[in-house]
Amino acid sequence: MRKKEEDQGAKLLRCALGILLGGLLALGVCLLFLLGTSVAISSGVIGMELTYQITIVGCVLGGFCGGLLTVRRCGGGLAAGLATGAVLFLLVLTLGALCFRDVTLEAGGIGLLCGALCGGAVAGLLGSGDRGKRKKHRKR
Repeated sequence: MRKKEEDQGAKLLRCALGILLGGLLALGVCLLFLLGTSVAISSGVIGMELTYQITIVGCVLGGFCGGLLTVRRCGGGLAAGLATGAVLFLLVLTLGALCFRDVTLEAGGIGLLCGALCGGAVAGLLGSGDRGKRKKHRKR
């Protein structure tokens, strides 16, 4: 039995919305993590020289959380996680372009891209598991 086009379109729309929501959640988690670490830097707990590494860790954490949401909403595994990481990177790049004049990949964008994609990929690999859908076997 073939699926109707409406069903496929609805599934595609649901997945696109899941990826967008996952990217927004990833951005929120990343910004909250960076807010917390900026407080720690201001209080002197963390050194100022670690800001780039902390930013990459924030992208990894954000990509992971957003990727988990996306995989749970629409499935897709690795592809959905990578798409969420890409959306996170594009949102971070857009915010950087709005706030700063010089936005180049050579100024640290490659590390942010790798961090966001790695976080999303790990979420896609971990979230696409069996999820408890094992078949129950009848005892004979």
